[in-house]
Amino acid sequence: MGNPGPRSTHCSLSRHVGVTRGLPLKPETSAAPLPVWPIPASTHDLLEAAVAGAAEKIGLNTTVLYCGELIDAFDALVIVSGRNDRQVRAIAEEIERLGQLQGRKTLREEGWSDGRWVALDYGDVIVHVFDEEAREYYDLEHLWSAAPTYRP
Repeated sequence: MGNPGPRSTHCSLSRHVGVTRGLPLKPETSAAPLPVWPIPASTHDLLEAAVAGAAEKIGLNTTVLYCGELIDAFDALVIVSGRNDRQVRAIAEEIERLGQLQGRKTLREEGWSDGRWVALDYGDVIVHVFDEEAREYYDLEHLWSAAPTYRP
């Protein structure tokens, strides 16, 4: 028997944008668009950037809460988890990078040093990137449970 030649392999990429060594690079982003909330276009664009940044770095359980009818201080919260401190920082960095591409700068940032909970305050949007343990402990979704919620 001779060399059978290269094997034909079938790899379905229907759920992934790219594959390296059999691992997904990033999930396909086929989420429904953000709901129509009474927010400025710039706020909506920042929320989309935050959701996209979280997806790009394989963030877990991304949640957007519209808080504009509950509090005057800000319009929305974005909450996302990473599996470890490196992923938490990577997600926050990507969200910040995408925000900067829109000309948005944070007013305040916290949590970069330990990487368990990075908060990015844009004034109208506050982004919380947690490790899974910190997210469960602080449970912001429960605290803001009266807010309309979007989960991509």
